[in-house]
Amino acid sequence: MSDKNEISFEDAMLKLEKIVEKLEEGNVSLEESITYYQEGMKLSKLCSDKLSVVQEKMTNIMNEQGELKQFEIQEEE
Repeated sequence: MSDKNEISFEDAMLKLEKIVEKLEEGNVSLEESITYYQEGMKLSKLCSDKLSVVQEKMTNIMNEQGELKQFEIQEEE
């Protein structure tokens, strides 16, 4: 899915926010609501997929010797 026309994560989030705003206003017909909802779900999946890819990349980080090292998030106590 690495197409030049593919939307960026940031652009997808902006579009998703606009859709949510339109749906929250309540000034749209049932048919428009369904269309917005479907588009929102596609954008949501796209964002989720992109985040999964980044998470996978962050799980393995190169150490100074060039070896892959498991990345662990240290939680604050």
